[in-house]
Amino acid sequence: MNPVLVSVLLLALAVFVVSECGTKAIIFNFGDSNSDTGGYSAGLGFNTPLPIGRLFPHQPSGRLCDGRLVIDFLCEYLNISYLSPYLESLGSDFKHGANFAISGAATQAYATNPFSLPVQVLQFLRFKSRSLHLLAQGSKDLINEDGFMNALYTIDIGQNDLYGAFASNFSDRINITVNEIKNAIQTIYDHGGKNFWVHNTGPFGCLPERVSLMKKNNSDLDAYGCLITLNNGAKELNFKLSAVCDELNSELENATVVYTDIYSVKYDLIANSSNYGFESPLMACCGFGGPPYNFNMSIRCGSTRSQACSINSKYISWDGVHYTEAANAMVASKILSTEYSKPRIKFDYFCSA
Repeated sequence: MNPVLVSVLLLALAVFVVSECGTKAIIFNFGDSNSDTGGYSAGLGFNTPLPIGRLFPHQPSGRLCDGRLVIDFLCEYLNISYLSPYLESLGSDFKHGANFAISGAATQAYATNPFSLPVQVLQFLRFKSRSLHLLAQGSKDLINEDGFMNALYTIDIGQNDLYGAFASNFSDRINITVNEIKNAIQTIYDHGGKNFWVHNTGPFGCLPERVSLMKKNNSDLDAYGCLITLNNGAKELNFKLSAVCDELNSELENATVVYTDIYSVKYDLIANSSNYGFESPLMACCGFGGPPYNFNMSIRCGSTRSQACSINSKYISWDGVHYTEAANAMVASKILSTEYSKPRIKFDYFCSA
């Protein structure tokens, strides 16, 4: 592996020391493929083929990545097990929480994916009700009322909403997206939750999939080859989401809502890719077609004719939409730095008492 990349990754991974949690950390995650640890594949009954998962867990896991996701690195930091998908019937461990994220999910249901954010919240409410009911009957190793109250509720969703927003009334769809996230937080709060960690959406216009497919001219490309129009759309969503998080922080008594600027983290990774040891920031590692984007909608990563870069390569994008494990490690390290969060508090604030 490139020595610069090795040194950068070692620096990033050095952040992942054991946290200062004074109590057992519990996380409930809601989102889309950026944090789906296998819910979609479990729900529909199929396995993602190699090379997906080739670095971790060295076999199909339902993660749309060559290895670990950002949420996996955050769990490692808290020294807890990786979050089991709510829909996984075998081998799940829910002592430290559960993952309700589903690949392709948006804040609203659509024809090919019913697992919208409101549905994920309903699944959580059922999970909580069943856990407390079974505890009352004598079951063990389940989360109790205090555990649900003190848990961290992470939300990472919105990228798929942008797909729909650009195909319809943009402003209306963005407003609906932000309101659904607000409603999800309010609902969880009304059922006892008080700790929330919200990721905004990344630079949509820098995804190799988007850049390769969109009709464009030089006037719509920024200095790094990203689509300005699409990134501006992501910024509009994020601006409104930030304002909603501020509003909730002032309205919800004894609650903390942390807004984390994933857009800036990921855009910095792309704009300064060489400083981080990466190359070809707008090219997919796994796909078809070669430079400049290695993306073909008909021959996507995992299909018969697709090809994957070598394991020691230096890519940010895994499949044109999702990030590589190396890039996810860097994103997680930036999150843990607190520099991109508002209010600027540590990720383990909820369990450091």
